[in-house]
Amino acid sequence: MKFLALTVPLLFLLVFLYAAVKKVRVYDAFVEGVKGAIPLVVNIFPYIAAMFMLTELFERSGLSAHVCSFLAPFFEWCGIPKEIIKLALVKPFSGTGATALMSEVIEAYGADSYIARCATVCYGSSDTVFYVGAVYFSSVKNQKLGVGIAISLFCSFIALVMGCLLCRIM
Repeated sequence: MKFLALTVPLLFLLVFLYAAVKKVRVYDAFVEGVKGAIPLVVNIFPYIAAMFMLTELFERSGLSAHVCSFLAPFFEWCGIPKEIIKLALVKPFSGTGATALMSEVIEAYGADSYIARCATVCYGSSDTVFYVGAVYFSSVKNQKLGVGIAISLFCSFIALVMGCLLCRIM
């Protein structure tokens, strides 16, 4: 176990040693990389701000509660507990919001419950699709955002269904 704790520091040491052998000025290279990142941050900021605002609006408007109750029969038919529908809907938008919802589920049902296991699978089996999409598509020329988002959401849903099935079996 001690070796795993040393992996990251050893990796940094190896990178610095390699840079020294190649006579690369590490700090100057780092600063140049940061300079190149500033235009990227400026380009993606509007997309990220929009995603945060839409996520908050979705929750505060009460729309999320209506969508959860509407989708509950379908999710239950797919083997997903109704208690984690809100988590499944928030996860593609907000990782922080999903973390808070997962914590609430674990606190309410206990860490070893079927529902909590499904919640952790939901949290771990997908990513913040819209955030990643906003970052990626803000920096590429081909803007077929709809196809990429649809495929990502479908794959996240299938991962959730399979994860809940495995939680039920195990």
